[in-house]
Amino acid sequence: MTMMSGPGSLPPGALEAVRALLASMGLRPDQVWGPMPPVRAMPTFDEYLDRVAQAVGAGTRKVYDSYWQRVRRVWGQRRLDEPTPLEITQLAERVKAEAVVRRNSRGGRTAAEHLIAALRCVYRFAVADGLVAEAANPAARVAKPRRLASVRHALSPAQLAEINRVVAGTGGDPDLDSLLIRLHTETACRRGGALALRIDDLDARQCLIRLREKGDTIRWQPVSPTLMRLLLDHHDRRGGGLGPGLLRYRDGRPITARRYDHLWHRVGRHLPWVATQQISTHWLRHTTLTWVERACGYAVARAYAGHRGRADAGTTVTYVRANLTEVADALTALTGEPHPLATHTVAAAATVGEPPEAAGR
Repeated sequence: MTMMSGPGSLPPGALEAVRALLASMGLRPDQVWGPMPPVRAMPTFDEYLDRVAQAVGAGTRKVYDSYWQRVRRVWGQRRLDEPTPLEITQLAERVKAEAVVRRNSRGGRTAAEHLIAALRCVYRFAVADGLVAEAANPAARVAKPRRLASVRHALSPAQLAEINRVVAGTGGDPDLDSLLIRLHTETACRRGGALALRIDDLDARQCLIRLREKGDTIRWQPVSPTLMRLLLDHHDRRGGGLGPGLLRYRDGRPITARRYDHLWHRVGRHLPWVATQQISTHWLRHTTLTWVERACGYAVARAYAGHRGRADAGTTVTYVRANLTEVADALTALTGEPHPLATHTVAAAATVGEPPEAAGR
């Protein structure tokens, strides 16, 4: 048995060893035994969520805010270091069970996934602020529900033709709606990219538009001369200056996401299969990118989609990345119109079927 003696019951020789270590470092005992740094108070969720909301982008805040409000209602007065992984799992299951049932619901899995992601966002800041140790992050130890495969798929040329016919022949502003369908069919851009368009995002000489999409990405996308002319004419007729909102109503107001909701609701009234399958603008992205992949290969389709991260592809994509000229070649094959940046027409339509039909040809 080891005998303990001296101040604080230290082993024999311990104090001498400490003194020798301090002397070797050039320190005096009073320099080490100074005032202790103040301990940071652990904030509650009510206090900390306000700070996190101010530190994230508008898109992140829009997705997570409803889940943060749910956390406030349940844990608002609790400290960040109190919930356990088990409690987070239980809250996720409760959110999943109480999710609003819609026609496209998937059993509340998305709600549970977003709640866990929203808490992970909070705890990432808490770890960075030194409030919670990374190893003690409870949200990181909770698995998200396995994401189910998307039910979206490419539309057939006949289906896309039906949609174009209804869009151009119904509603109070068919010119605007047809322009929207053509823009998304040609570019495969996301809805947010179209809503963020400005007049200074149009390079008329090279037939390029600048898209600002999710993840704060910015890219130049080729468009046909016809679409460029339609976009410029739209701006000339409806104004808008240099600010955001190139796409506008007749009275000059910029459109919002609600325009897309009304558009697809109207198309669904005329085409029951659109309402039944919950067709939306993102299906046009699937349609165009599927055709480009079949006609021009995976690398070109990836560039056409604006995918830049490593998470959605293997290492090989580093070496086979497509350039803007190849995207312009694909657009030429898609629309049948020459493009200033294209080098040739991709002759693959015969093997993959007719390209998607763009409105307003």
